Amino acid sequence: MGTTRAALTETDIRALVRGPTEDERAAVAHRLCRRIDAGISDDDREAANEVLRLMAADAAELVRRALAVTLKNSPALPRDVALKLARDVDSVAGPVLSFSPVFTDDDLVEVVRASSTLKQLAIARREMLSDQVTSAIVDHGAEEAVKAAVANDNAAFSERSLKAAVEKFAKSEGVTTAMAYRKVLPISISERLVDLVADRVRQHLVDKHQLSPETAIHIALGARERATMDLVDQAGRAADMRAFTAHLHKQERLTASLLLRAVAHGHLNFFEWAVAELAGVQHHRVWLMIHDAGPLGFRAIYERAALPPRLFPAFRAGVDTFHALQLEGGQLSTAKFQERMLQRFLTQPNSGGRDDADYLLEKMDRLGQAKPVQKARAIA
Repeated sequence: MGTTRAALTETDIRALVRGPTEDERAAVAHRLCRRIDAGISDDDREAANEVLRLMAADAAELVRRALAVTLKNSPALPRDVALKLARDVDSVAGPVLSFSPVFTDDDLVEVVRASSTLKQLAIARREMLSDQVTSAIVDHGAEEAVKAAVANDNAAFSERSLKAAVEKFAKSEGVTTAMAYRKVLPISISERLVDLVADRVRQHLVDKHQLSPETAIHIALGARERATMDLVDQAGRAADMRAFTAHLHKQERLTASLLLRAVAHGHLNFFEWAVAELAGVQHHRVWLMIHDAGPLGFRAIYERAALPPRLFPAFRAGVDTFHALQLEGGQLSTAKFQERMLQRFLTQPNSGGRDDADYLLEKMDRLGQAKPVQKARAIA
């Protein structure tokens, strides 16, 4: 250990071994660890590691904690020493479990399976976590550890693990809310969460733009049709409308009623993608057929999508109204545009069934349009 003593000083090493008080030994441990972390020669490495093993075996918790805190971020900490510290009391294990880069995923999984909630929490809050480790946290971790892991956007989760967490902690507001605030979620998980999180969380996600509009739309997939359509109103035109409509189709939610409500609110982009999904035709071809000035294109694609023949006049009226408003031009806000769309749509003959009319009337009531409401009720 001669060369290492030159680097660390023989006096320091003697003080570490024979120091009369734990405070003195802890101070020496801190000083030696800083020197080791600053860099030593390869020839001195093994001797320095032996010094660190002495610290890890010290009877005084203060000395062991000095080692853990000083080298918590250091690659110079030997893996066997890190594992020994990880099995120590929480105050010693916490720093290395939170930060040390020397652990393997298998090491962290083993600690999660066998350790206290505080140690699980330390791992859950690490800067990066693989899906192997998060899976272990979901399967074996306490509720607080799972909450911390799902709140950690740098923690990778498989869809299986997220689904398991939702099922296991469905009644935990902390876990479900933390999951709802993740930047990215599979559609199946968002769909499940919408029935579990509080209204304020759903509103916050949409109104405060904490998630992308696409993800906000996905969160609404588990809600009834009106809630889905209302969220489409707020989120606007989603960039991944193809994925949105494909998922709705898979869940048998691309109903004629939902599509009619969308058209009545001017969401022609959603309607186009929905018809493309139902008809199995590329979107650009559907767009041409819906917006073609001729009388046959729209009806042909409508029939291919297997939408109800009795509602075709209502859809035709909605599309024509959309075109008429476009031709009029002018700078209408979204709210004004929808107001005009609803007025014209509801005063057309054959503009849908009573349920659809009642829904649209409810929207118009909020816009304060009393006269069109009365006329539409007479038509319905």
